[in-house]
Amino acid sequence: MKFVDEAFIDVAAGDGGNGCASFRHEKYKEFGGPDGGDGGRGGHVYAVADANLNTLVDFRYSRRHEAKRGQHGMGSDRFGAAGDDITLKMPVGTIISDAETGEVLHELLTPGEKITIAKGGDGGFGNLRFKSAINRAPRQKTPGWPGEKKSLKLELKVLADVGLLGMPNAGKSTFIAAVSNARPKIADYPFTTLYPNLGVVRVGPEQSFVVADIPGLIEGASEGAGLGHQFLRHLQRTRLLLHIVDMAPFDDAVDPVAQARAIVAELKKYDKALHDKPRWLVLNKLDMVPAPERQARVNDFVKRLRWKGPVFEISALTREGCEPLVRAIYDHVRHAQQAEAPPAEADPRFASDVADAD
Repeated sequence: MKFVDEAFIDVAAGDGGNGCASFRHEKYKEFGGPDGGDGGRGGHVYAVADANLNTLVDFRYSRRHEAKRGQHGMGSDRFGAAGDDITLKMPVGTIISDAETGEVLHELLTPGEKITIAKGGDGGFGNLRFKSAINRAPRQKTPGWPGEKKSLKLELKVLADVGLLGMPNAGKSTFIAAVSNARPKIADYPFTTLYPNLGVVRVGPEQSFVVADIPGLIEGASEGAGLGHQFLRHLQRTRLLLHIVDMAPFDDAVDPVAQARAIVAELKKYDKALHDKPRWLVLNKLDMVPAPERQARVNDFVKRLRWKGPVFEISALTREGCEPLVRAIYDHVRHAQQAEAPPAEADPRFASDVADAD
């Protein structure tokens, strides 16, 4: 299935049904009076966050979505039926914005969350509504109100706790496969990953976090080079970035320090807030470095990069060093979640006691 994280759609809620102007005509009912009913409400257009979806591909090939209009009012005091609503299922993390102005209208962040994106028009009034003591035979009626029509842009930003950064072939896919339930494509050539992968890392009973792997970045990604720039948006909701570096590149002329600096520069060009997120350095493929040379190579890399943050030495292929890293990530994510949680409200029953103590 093709991964699609952006789509444009047109939605139209149903128009309200027209009111009816009618009079009662029955034998022996000389003055039957008005009996025209109201029109029915037009159908609404809803959007619901579905945890089983992870792409917007359904909206790439189906752009127009219309709800049914309300039924017209009829005689004999019969009101029109409301038009059928339609519900559009979207992945969790979808941002709905106005395609013309760019204004963000809604964000679907919780599974099962349901919002109205286009409201159906109200039904018109029949002449039964206008009957009064001084107007016993009204002939007024009103048409139904039109439903809302919108052109929308859908943008998906996956919800993950941790995001993986790195050059192509740095071992990001191998790492996410080693620590999570994700099974991305892994090969010995660059740009194996063509779309984001999500994996759930289980640390213990009821202890887990979500990792997002995006295609590798190259220099010039913020200007459109390579694939990774298209998916950097998926890292904007993460709490932690893991910068994975290949410490044993195939080409001896490749400098890992220069590659690491290029990644940081691309992040800053793309989004300053993304650049300022907590970022850890993960030095990968150390199993391919002779044991006597490992520590010296790591020290040289950190010194030349002038890195002051956390550093982890791993081999995603052999899973060496992965367990301590996973545990450290979980602790960081848990503390971040606790910091973001709103403070618990004080029990009002004890408010007077606290005031007296003061």
